[in-house]
Amino acid sequence: MTATPTILKIDASARKAGSMTRELTDALVTRLLDTHRAARVLSRDVAAGLPVVDEAWIGANFTDPAERTSEQKLKLALSDTLVAELKAADILVIAAPVYNFGIPASLKAWVDLVARARETFRYTESGPEGLLKGKKAYVVVASGGVPVNSAVDFATPYLKQVLAFIGITDVTVIAADQLMMDGQAKRAAALAAIEDAVTQAA
Repeated sequence: MTATPTILKIDASARKAGSMTRELTDALVTRLLDTHRAARVLSRDVAAGLPVVDEAWIGANFTDPAERTSEQKLKLALSDTLVAELKAADILVIAAPVYNFGIPASLKAWVDLVARARETFRYTESGPEGLLKGKKAYVVVASGGVPVNSAVDFATPYLKQVLAFIGITDVTVIAADQLMMDGQAKRAAALAAIEDAVTQAA
């Protein structure tokens, strides 16, 4: 990691106020800045929604970059920006509220826009290879009733798989799950986990 790392924070909760993932990711970034005082922070809030991948986007993505039309370049412009942010990041912080056992549609749209062949992964004779190696990721997962890493948690393993697919295998999960049962205790445990994770990484 460089002496002046870049932290990319992805927020996805539909709630601005009272969001546990937003509170915890803010706390995590603050703690990371205590360790990396010269770090630069990029923030990307996807909660308002992102364009979904459609036929025109797929056609543009699979066209040789040198042969793309102006319309195709425009179609990929947001994806190019999101990919550039991800490539620039040394540390990735993803807020992942659990909606109906999975991640929010807005976060899934972000995944679809950054998981791009020849940009963040490539196909080889031995299978796909992630191109974003050497990065650290923290995934902050919050749920009302779903236990993290249980049989009905489709958010956490999905995000870990996606990150590994693009080359990010150093992933720490911060869980604030089953908040409807004992919210204060779960919040306190998540804040303690943030402290432990950052201290160990340092």
